[in-house]
Amino acid sequence: MNIVLTGKDLTLKSLIQITRGGAKVSASPEAMKDVIKSRELVEKLVADGRPMYGINTGFGKFSDVAISEDDINLLQIKLILADAAGVGDPLPTDVVRGMLAMRANSILNGFSGVRPVVVDTMLAMLNKGVHPVIPEKGSVGSSGDLCPLAHMVLPMLGLGEAEYKGTVMEGAEAMKKAGIPVIELKAKEGLALINGTQCMTSVASHALYDAQIIKKSADIIGALTAESLRGIINAYDPRIQQVRKHSGQKDVADNMLRLLEGSEYVTKQGELRMQDSYSLRCIPQIHGASRLAIDYVESVVDNEINAVTDNPLVFVDSGDVFSGGNFHGQPMAIAADTLGIALCELGDISERRVAKLIDPALNHGLPAFLVKHGGINCGFMIPQYVAAALVSENKVLAHPACVDSIPTSAGQEDHVSMGTIGARKAAQILKNVRMVLAIELMCAAQAVDLQDKRKLGKGTAAAYKVIRGTVDFMEEDRVFYKDQAAAAELIANGSLLNAVEKAVGELK
Repeated sequence: MNIVLTGKDLTLKSLIQITRGGAKVSASPEAMKDVIKSRELVEKLVADGRPMYGINTGFGKFSDVAISEDDINLLQIKLILADAAGVGDPLPTDVVRGMLAMRANSILNGFSGVRPVVVDTMLAMLNKGVHPVIPEKGSVGSSGDLCPLAHMVLPMLGLGEAEYKGTVMEGAEAMKKAGIPVIELKAKEGLALINGTQCMTSVASHALYDAQIIKKSADIIGALTAESLRGIINAYDPRIQQVRKHSGQKDVADNMLRLLEGSEYVTKQGELRMQDSYSLRCIPQIHGASRLAIDYVESVVDNEINAVTDNPLVFVDSGDVFSGGNFHGQPMAIAADTLGIALCELGDISERRVAKLIDPALNHGLPAFLVKHGGINCGFMIPQYVAAALVSENKVLAHPACVDSIPTSAGQEDHVSMGTIGARKAAQILKNVRMVLAIELMCAAQAVDLQDKRKLGKGTAAAYKVIRGTVDFMEEDRVFYKDQAAAAELIANGSLLNAVEKAVGELK
């Protein structure tokens, strides 16, 4: 598969095909013409001696310092050296690939003033698998993701480190082995490469893609739990959802009814009890609210992956070069924090369902901790501890990063977004929520097996089959962490969702 970048129509799905699916990438010839035009204008203005930020001036607080014509190219190289000061563990390979793809895509809009060879080099790195080693920490999310993007650029210059064919090596060696010539930066090119939001956007984009799987998986697992507790199906009646009008709520309720179609476990209002607890009864309202938030995040990401986010911008039609603030990460910062909060709530309600399943005072006749011989066996006692620990950690992580700002560059950059921190937090929250849902999935299947056999719903039967194909019934205590990891992987790789959608059709 080859994905053609134009700067205007990259989708989240296509991005994931590049970053995780190994799709090849090329640049639109028409977009490249715009790149050439913007570069020609930069070279003309440099020759004319027009003062332009970051081209023949210093950066940040040094923006009023003029740079001599002899040092214009050196300025760009020094910028990369100065900004490559990241710390922490390396970013995942898919995130790094996303940064390369989105930075190239942004430049292809034709407002960045760089040479085509810069784009060609990034695309070659993607296609041949040269992945810069980029520390995860060091960006404050304004003036773009300067620090991580500088690390992305280093191997392009024959510096830094990169991973190639599974081995981390010096950047120059990786480029040589892949047969990609290194480049020498010219006027504006260093700044154009690092003055953008591509790190936070890549982290957030991958978390969003995984969240789309999580949101549907939460409905599936919640339905199986409701079924195992003989839940009251009337709570999902479309008339209830219609009078409140929220689309997310309607979609979740519709999913629940489709998943539970034909179930002999579910009950009707007043049949066994009049009402269920909120963690069952309010699944449409709670899951639905998270869906509305995730939809908002998707709208921001869809825009940002095709946005021009560097500074200054080159407008060929008028011949202007303007400094602005498109590098500021606040739109992505608020979206990333929102994503983390939305995911948090899917984990919170899942843990409450786990607690209900294991508690003999709340689980409607099931054995304590879902094990036959309690006392000698602890059953699912400790997995609930794990779920509680994860949702508690998520509550800390969900504190928004975007409301914090520490001025940088001697006060010249006096408000920053902290968007990259927010995106990284959202990605960690997602991993925690996935494990909580995995624990709930195992508990729900265990609860089904501990009662008289009845017919499961059309969708929940498929979910039950998937989990039981990987995790056996717990007859007595056993080492359980591998089972939890295996259940989480069923969610992560889409096995659970795909099996269920094969049975009931695509969920909303």
